[in-house]
Amino acid sequence: MATKILVSQPKPQTEKSPYFEVAQKYNLDLVFHPFFRIEPMSAKDFRQQKVSIPGHTAIIFTSRHAIDHFFNLCKELRVTIPDDMKYFCVSEQVSLYIQKYVQYRKRKNFFPETGRLADLLPIMVKHSNEYYFAPQSSAHNDDMKNMLDGAGLKHDEAVMYYTVANDFSPEEAFDYSMLVFFSPEGINSLFKNFPNFEQKGVKVACLGTKTVKAAEAAGLHVDYQPTPELRSVPAIIEAFAKTL
Repeated sequence: MATKILVSQPKPQTEKSPYFEVAQKYNLDLVFHPFFRIEPMSAKDFRQQKVSIPGHTAIIFTSRHAIDHFFNLCKELRVTIPDDMKYFCVSEQVSLYIQKYVQYRKRKNFFPETGRLADLLPIMVKHSNEYYFAPQSSAHNDDMKNMLDGAGLKHDEAVMYYTVANDFSPEEAFDYSMLVFFSPEGINSLFKNFPNFEQKGVKVACLGTKTVKAAEAAGLHVDYQPTPELRSVPAIIEAFAKTL
């Protein structure tokens, strides 16, 4: 019988994905099931937060989801984004995604080389005269607010999209040998669906420091996370498969 592994993200669109190569090589049953989904917020719900986007001179983006829902909601609100708006992004990948909605200008886009939010702060401090706006998920914490407050930067945050747990069907067998998480929301969704979940011999892999911390805070033992030798999830899964 193939070893079952739950990967909490959408199934790759191409059959040439490294995931499938590893699965075939080691006779693995990879089940792709996102632990959460992203849903848009209505203009009506946004207005209830009583936060005005006009007047801000810089936007902080921590994900492509934030970019999509920010620009889509602005369109629904009939808010025009000025051409001189500055964008401070957690990574170059997120920064480049902005060109889906506006012309990309390097002098208006800023990001750290590390892809870490903490390393974006010094860049923002160099632009301390900006009035920052941070679109957030309904599942956000206060890390962003506390960071900006600590730096003395003028800012507002507002929820612009919802992060909703994806429920598992009651008849679905949760008999996995390994669980792979990509965000703290995935950890939260696991225990929402299975409040009495016990790890026992199940291996857990996590991507990102926050995901690891969330797993450990929930009482899980994290067996795998990216290292210089294991740079990708397929590589992590292969390392686990070799122990079987």
